[in-house]
Amino acid sequence: MIGSAVSNGSEGIPARGGAAPQTAAVAATESVWSAVSAGLRIELGPDLFASWIAPARLYESNVAVILAAHTETARDWIKRNAWRRMIELWAAHDRSHRPLVLRSRAEAAGLAGPSPAAAPAALQPMPHVAPSTGQTPMQTTTTGAVTPIRAEAGRPFGLQDRFTFDTFVGSASNEFALTVARKVGAWADGCFNAVMLHGPYGFGKTHLLHAIGWAAHRARPDRKVVYLTSEQFLSTFVNAVRTGAGASFKGDIRSADLLLIDDVQFIGGKTKSQDELYHSLVSLMGEGRRVVFTADRPPSALTEVDARLRSHLGAGLVCGIERADRGMRMEVLERKLAILSEQLGVQNHARAEVMAMLADRFPDSIRELEGGLNTLAVRAGERLSTLSVEEAENFLRAHLQRGGDRKVTVDEIQKAVAEHYLLKQADLLSERRTRSVARPRQLAMYLAKNLTTRSYPDIGRRFGNRDHTTVLHAVRRIEQLKGEDASIAADVEAITRKLRG
Repeated sequence: MIGSAVSNGSEGIPARGGAAPQTAAVAATESVWSAVSAGLRIELGPDLFASWIAPARLYESNVAVILAAHTETARDWIKRNAWRRMIELWAAHDRSHRPLVLRSRAEAAGLAGPSPAAAPAALQPMPHVAPSTGQTPMQTTTTGAVTPIRAEAGRPFGLQDRFTFDTFVGSASNEFALTVARKVGAWADGCFNAVMLHGPYGFGKTHLLHAIGWAAHRARPDRKVVYLTSEQFLSTFVNAVRTGAGASFKGDIRSADLLLIDDVQFIGGKTKSQDELYHSLVSLMGEGRRVVFTADRPPSALTEVDARLRSHLGAGLVCGIERADRGMRMEVLERKLAILSEQLGVQNHARAEVMAMLADRFPDSIRELEGGLNTLAVRAGERLSTLSVEEAENFLRAHLQRGGDRKVTVDEIQKAVAEHYLLKQADLLSERRTRSVARPRQLAMYLAKNLTTRSYPDIGRRFGNRDHTTVLHAVRRIEQLKGEDASIAADVEAITRKLRG
């Protein structure tokens, strides 16, 4: 089986038929995972990587590659903190475009269970992969110099092949943003610069950003196109400063003819990084170069972002993307199913009522909608075309159990906060008053008051029999800090989003 860059020697998941022989496909998967692991180790740091990703294992079926986290807690941590970046790195290195699916080891064992009907595609264990020492984007070289944005020959830096205008599903909810994106990708003359695309998570902002990059590259291959997530911008800038390569970093950014920055809201609160982005933006715009950003909110609502930068983000053209209507979700499912059929050999149709169920049960994110279909395709295999709604819901139980009208409990809040801050739930109930515990405890009390119907005294009892005045103080303190500390506001938003599914 494929282990992550560091093996803990733990026992793997059994697969039918014994270990598969080493093949070219296995070697290719080893190479991909080695490159992904190297990038994640650099971006997350060695400690977080060793704790959460190193114990994970990969298993390969004939329709997908499954990353099996060692526990459900690790699975949730990876999904919250590293999954999006992991998917980006996987897509960038895997030329066969196989989907990567995240499961806990127990869930993956269920996929490899004894029943052929339940798992028609047997999971093939893959050999262990040694840590990668090859250079990847944003990696520090042996001399200490940072090479953050060096594109491969013939392709822009950071773009994923699957995100193009041809694969984007347009509708009334994104019509204006799509029109503007096509014009930017065609290098059309215009006075609007920078362009800001904003909207909820999972409704196509990242897809449009990549599509702009590909269209611009194909129209003018002589021009330099650079795509970066805000995390990449932050990490490469910090590494550049630490290694004395700041001038090289600035040159890489400011020489771009088209700069694409994804999820710019995450740069809020990082003073030096914001200053660098602001001056880069001024420099690029002053030279007539194009800049496109995405965020989860319009510029005026990015209160954690420096006022100068926020002003420039909103000075060009601001394009909102609304939530997808049901018709768009159905079209996304049909297109995704066609791709699965072509690439993975899955039946190219499913019962209409199953497709309708997916569209109705995943209304809040196209990304989660596609994830649900991927899971269904892997679990059902060739049975997909005959699957009933009840069977489909059973396969998707882990996805669906967080949705609907399920009420959030204080216990769930405590567990979510503890996981987010790498604490134990018992720490939040203890008498410990260190800042590393007290602040998460206050945040958990704040969420308990805002997400449940519990009273102050009841919440206090559930946090180690504390007085209701302690809870009241915690709620007021977090409310105050949300407006002063961007990291606290981001933590509240992230945990709330997870609890609400």
